Amino acid sequence: MSGTGSIAEVGTPSARSRALAVLRVRSRALAVGLLPAAVAVVLVSARTTGRLAGDPWPAVTLAVCAVAAFVLLVGGIFAAVVLRASPAMTPTVPLSESDAPDLYRLVRDLADRMDVPAPSAIALTPDCDSWLEDRTHAAHRRARGRALISGGAAGAGGPETEPGAAPVLVIGSPFLWWMRVAELRAVLAPVVAGTGPSAHPDIADARGFVRGLDAAVDVGGRRFLGWIAAPARLLLRLCRVDAAEMERGVAAAASDRAQGVDYALRIVAQEQVGLAYAGWDRLLTRVALPAWRMGRWPAHLDAGVVSALTELSRRDRLADGFTSRLGERPACDLLDQPGAVDEAASLLAARLFHGGPAEAGPDWSPVDWAAYPEEVVDRKWRTEAARLLAALDALSAPSVPAASTVERVLTHLAAADADALAGRLSGDLAREAVPAVAAAAAGRGADALPLFPLEAPRSGRDLLADHVVALVCCAAVDSAGGEPGLDWLDGPVLLVAGVRRADLAGPVLSLVEDRDPGPLRDWLAEVGVRPEKPVRLV
Repeated sequence: MSGTGSIAEVGTPSARSRALAVLRVRSRALAVGLLPAAVAVVLVSARTTGRLAGDPWPAVTLAVCAVAAFVLLVGGIFAAVVLRASPAMTPTVPLSESDAPDLYRLVRDLADRMDVPAPSAIALTPDCDSWLEDRTHAAHRRARGRALISGGAAGAGGPETEPGAAPVLVIGSPFLWWMRVAELRAVLAPVVAGTGPSAHPDIADARGFVRGLDAAVDVGGRRFLGWIAAPARLLLRLCRVDAAEMERGVAAAASDRAQGVDYALRIVAQEQVGLAYAGWDRLLTRVALPAWRMGRWPAHLDAGVVSALTELSRRDRLADGFTSRLGERPACDLLDQPGAVDEAASLLAARLFHGGPAEAGPDWSPVDWAAYPEEVVDRKWRTEAARLLAALDALSAPSVPAASTVERVLTHLAAADADALAGRLSGDLAREAVPAVAAAAAGRGADALPLFPLEAPRSGRDLLADHVVALVCCAAVDSAGGEPGLDWLDGPVLLVAGVRRADLAGPVLSLVEDRDPGPLRDWLAEVGVRPEKPVRLV
C-alpha cells in the first residue's frame, strides 16, 4: 500500500475544508473559555508593574480573576466530559479473523485494490445496512478493560480500540445469507473505501469532536451534570452543517475511489439490497415478533430471510428471477461456522428490536423453524383465545355460563357493542405488560429496552379482530383437522387439508366492525368447524 499520499488523496479538498471548519468551532470555544484568564493575566501583570495603581483596579482585578477561575473550572469539567464521554456504539456480533478468514481476505483484497487501509476488524449487525464505525475512543478502551477484569468477553474492545486503529467494518448479517460472494464484494467496496478519509488527521479530529459533543448531550441527562447538555447542543448546532457536508464529501470520495471495483455488478447488487430490506422487515414483524412476545426467539433468522426473500421473489413480479442466482456461492460460505454466527445475530436482533435479554434462559429460549408452528403459532392462538374468553367473562353477567366456544363470541359480538370488549382486551394486555417491563428493568437494565421497536401501538378493534381469528383457528385445529403453519412473509397461518386459508380476515372484520356474523358462520360451515364445541385453551 502506498501510505499517506493515497490516504490524503481520498480526503477530498471539500471534506478537508469542512473538517477544518468544524475544528475552528472547537478552537473558538477554547478561545472563549480562555479569554477571562487572558484578561486576568493582563490585569495582574499591569498591577504588578504599577501601571494600574489606585482604585478601582484592585477590586476589578480580583473580580476578573474570580470569573477566570470559575470559567476555567467549568470549561475544564466540560472538556473532560467531552473527552471522556463514550460515543454511542452499535451493539454488534464480533467476528474474529479465525471465525471468518475468507471474509477478512475478501475485505483486505478490496482495500488493497483501492489503496486504502483495511478495516481493523469486522462485526455483524442484524440489520440491512453496512458502515464503518470508529471504536478508538478512550471510553471504548476503558470498557474493554472493565470487561477483561470482570472475566467477560471484551465486546467493546480488541485491536480496533487502540489509538490510530482503522475503523471497524460493520456488515448487515442478512446480506451474508441472501447475497452471493460477488454481490457482497460489490456492495462493500464503497464502504471499505471510506477507511481512507478516516485516516486523515483533520477528518478524524473533526469526527472525534462531534462524537464527543454528541455523547456529552447524553451525559447531560445525569444527576448534577444537566448543565453540560446546553453548551454541547450549542456547539453541535454551530458545526452541524459543516459536519454534514464533510460526511457527504467523504462519501463522495469513497464512492469515486470504488468506481473501478465491480462497478457494473454493484448496480445489480443494490437491487438485492432493496429486496433484502423488504424481506427482512416482513420476517421480523410477521414471524419473529410473535415468537419474541412469547419468550421464544427464532435461532436462525438469517437463514429464514433466504426463505422469506425466495417467497417474495415468487410472489412479486418485480423480483422475479432473483432466485436464479441462489445457485451461486452464498456469502455466508465465507464464515467458518455460519450456524453459530446466525444464532448470535438472531439473539442480538431480539434484543435490539424487542428488548429481550442478552442471553438465553428458561424464559427466553431459542426455537427452530421446524418447531415454530407447534411451539409458537399454536401457543399464540390458544393464549389469545384464552385472553378473549377471559375478557368476555369479565363483561358477562354472572348467570351466563362461561363456555369456551366460538358460538359464545359470535352471539356476543352480534348483539353487543364490540368496543367494550376491545377496550377490555387492550386493558388486559397493558396490565400483562407492566410486570414484565418492571421485572426486565430491574433485572436486565438497558438490555431490556428495545433500541428500534418494530411495531406501533394497535387499536382496540385490531386487537379484538386478532383474538377472534386466534379463537377460530383453535376451533379449526380442534374440530376440523386444521393445523398451525408458517408463512415466511405473513407469519402464523391456518392450514386446512394442507392448504393455507387466507380468507378468514374478511369475515372476522364483518363481525367485529359491522356486527354481522353471517360471513363468519358461512366460513365455519365451509371449513367444517363446529362453533358450539368447546375450544382447548391449553
